[in-house]
Amino acid sequence: MEVTWRDRRGAAVWDVARPARPGRAAGVRMAGFRDLGGNPGGLRAVPYPGVTLVLEFGAGPLVVDGPAGREHRGSLVVGLGFGSSALRVRGERFEAVQIRLSPLVARAALGISPAEPGGAVVSLDDLWGREAARIRERSAGASSWEERFALADAVLARRSAAGPPVDPEVAWAWRRITAGRGRVRVDGLAAEVGWSRKRLWSRFRSQVGLPPKRAARLVRFDRAAHRLSAGADPARVAAEGGYSDQSHLHRDVAEFAGTTPATLAGEPFLAVDGTAWADRRPGPALPGPGCSG
Repeated sequence: MEVTWRDRRGAAVWDVARPARPGRAAGVRMAGFRDLGGNPGGLRAVPYPGVTLVLEFGAGPLVVDGPAGREHRGSLVVGLGFGSSALRVRGERFEAVQIRLSPLVARAALGISPAEPGGAVVSLDDLWGREAARIRERSAGASSWEERFALADAVLARRSAAGPPVDPEVAWAWRRITAGRGRVRVDGLAAEVGWSRKRLWSRFRSQVGLPPKRAARLVRFDRAAHRLSAGADPARVAAEGGYSDQSHLHRDVAEFAGTTPATLAGEPFLAVDGTAWADRRPGPALPGPGCSG
């Protein structure tokens, strides 16, 4: 399915495509974007609880302005939650498949720990070498988005199967955090999985990319950001989202997105989620902390 996404002024910004069917790789979601030139200044990319992989193959450049104003072009990887800071995405007539990876599969799929890039934007060429160039060439020569999605899915399924899984205890703790939408007492997670606090914090950070408390804050922020974008009152979002008060919400929004709740509510990057990632679903049921499911 491909639709044209327009901003609130009615300007055509992107053609957005979604896969017609789920892929083989677990923990992987993807959407295709074709720039239509409707927003030459770019969009603020708001952090979310996933690792980002972008496969760029269009005629024009895809440009991401990272922390400290550093510019990145082409296919890239960004760590969980962008390192908790907003990025700016811009370009002219680019085409790309954006892939959102669960941190539970990111290490295996990418070949590195999610903690390694941290908040940095990393070139896919630096991670995958010649394979990144081959994927770009094949994507550029594909006749449809479905063919590109199938190509990306095959690569990620193969890499995920060959790579190391996260510890079952880490997977359980992450699912516990996401199922609770970040509203969990992370101090009790170690006792629930039967590990020491130090061991869980160390393994979780190295395998997921953030410490448990920071990960819970990111998940909670993501929920709040989408509710604000949907028009919910900030006071109600704060009260129902696990924040102590509206000022607490304001501080988290400022820290993760670099803006205010009122400004965040109008961010196009969040609005396009309803088109590109419309199948947002609750997390899976929780197996026991010693299980690998």
